[in-house]
Amino acid sequence: MSKSVKNIIIVGGGTAGWLTACHLAKYWQCHLPDSINVTLIESPNIPTIGVGEGTVPAVKESLEYFGISETELFKQCDATFKQSIKFVDWMKSKPGQPNYYHHVFDYRTHKDIDLTPYWLMGANDDKSFVDSTGFQGKVCDAHLAPKNITNKEYEGVCGYSYHFDAAKFALLLTNHGVNNLGVTHIKDDITDVRLDEEGNIKTLFATSGKSYTADLFVDCSGFQSLLLGQAMNVSFIPKNDILLCDKALAMQIPYEDDQCEIPPYTIATAKEAGWIWDIGLSSRRGIGYVFSSQHQSIEAASNRLKEYALSVAGESAKAIEPRLIDMNIGYHEKFWVKNCVAIGLSQGFVEPLEATGLMVFDGAAKMLAELLPVNTEQFDEVAAQFNRDMQTQWDNVIDFVKLHYAISDRDDSQFWQDNRKNQTMTKSLANRLSRWSKRLPSEFDFASRHEVFYTVSYQYILHGMEYPIELCAQEYRFTEIETAQHEFHAVALMAQKALTVLPSHRALLNKINQYGLPIC
Repeated sequence: MSKSVKNIIIVGGGTAGWLTACHLAKYWQCHLPDSINVTLIESPNIPTIGVGEGTVPAVKESLEYFGISETELFKQCDATFKQSIKFVDWMKSKPGQPNYYHHVFDYRTHKDIDLTPYWLMGANDDKSFVDSTGFQGKVCDAHLAPKNITNKEYEGVCGYSYHFDAAKFALLLTNHGVNNLGVTHIKDDITDVRLDEEGNIKTLFATSGKSYTADLFVDCSGFQSLLLGQAMNVSFIPKNDILLCDKALAMQIPYEDDQCEIPPYTIATAKEAGWIWDIGLSSRRGIGYVFSSQHQSIEAASNRLKEYALSVAGESAKAIEPRLIDMNIGYHEKFWVKNCVAIGLSQGFVEPLEATGLMVFDGAAKMLAELLPVNTEQFDEVAAQFNRDMQTQWDNVIDFVKLHYAISDRDDSQFWQDNRKNQTMTKSLANRLSRWSKRLPSEFDFASRHEVFYTVSYQYILHGMEYPIELCAQEYRFTEIETAQHEFHAVALMAQKALTVLPSHRALLNKINQYGLPIC
């Protein structure tokens, strides 16, 4: 029977659970008396994985939408600014040249001209793509902040997102969701799920002896997928034949100098069987190795991570043992079935390159809030749309992450060789790369509004990794060389100015903690 949607239960906390709760509560104004009720039930005994410390600018937009103070984010979550992912050693080394490139967040366009073909034709004296088309790469290399203390909350000279302590971030969302948005918070362990005769979730049973009912249940229970995977028996589609990394080792290392400079970007350093992340928070750094267990043993991977940690963090890394995390690479066949929706790790996961997980979880939570019907008879109709759009997102994310491996020229290990084999490549990515070998990526290559990464993100990777694009057959089209050179010069001047007006990253963090940022 159809009835109004009035009660929603979210099972599981952590970042995914609380992002979902805040999106639902904000959109549906749960603090008002006639609104829906959003209840989040989380276990008091299961800690969050707690390594999702990198974000993308879309998360910044969500925090501003929720009404969370940016100043409080920095103070409560050991947060720092993230302006880029710096990819180190993803290509073969070349004598006398730095072996890194940036995927920055400042997606600048030039009003009258596309600089990309002119850059490819060598019109900017061999400067990198990112430095030719914008100035944020220079800002990152100088370890500068993306804004000044006089800039208002969520406003900046450059585009940015954050690094933060994932557990503290979940607590910030918890307090804001409960105290300001009207979310009900319950600590209890769900032990059993009862379905009705039509396959809908009817009742949740908990160790406290209590039972819980709702009109809609949201599964944010992590990799165990308590509702969607276990109770609803929705099959999981593995994608580890495409994305070969299936494990991660993580460490949290205190700074030896509490005033050391902090890179305003994530460092992703390629190794023989994967890559190492290095994220600087205000009080410590998070380091981890994402690797393929088919290409390297856990012991060898642990040794590789410890070597890296000692080289960048010194003696403070010696006593810290890495924590092993198994990664289920792939996604469920469906994400919304009957009266159950999965968001977060219970929905799916790909490796955390480009902070993909948190980005997809945040987008899925926002989609759920806006698509939620007012009565249950529309669940199947909306679920079909949700499932279709979320699968598109997951498939596109997998393609984008795979791109980083597929176009690398590294051949020093079987891992990198296997990543270039046709059988580990999706057909959609192979087709795009084939087309892009003869022309530039176009916005029409990304026709779906559910694409997560668009033209400019692909360009940062393609050009950063020197993917060969042959423009000889159409060079005659690009006649505005003087205009292009003028724009390249203007970009260089903007970079010089930015380097003089922006403070160091650490200096701005100190000022935010002391004075706070101006409120919008």
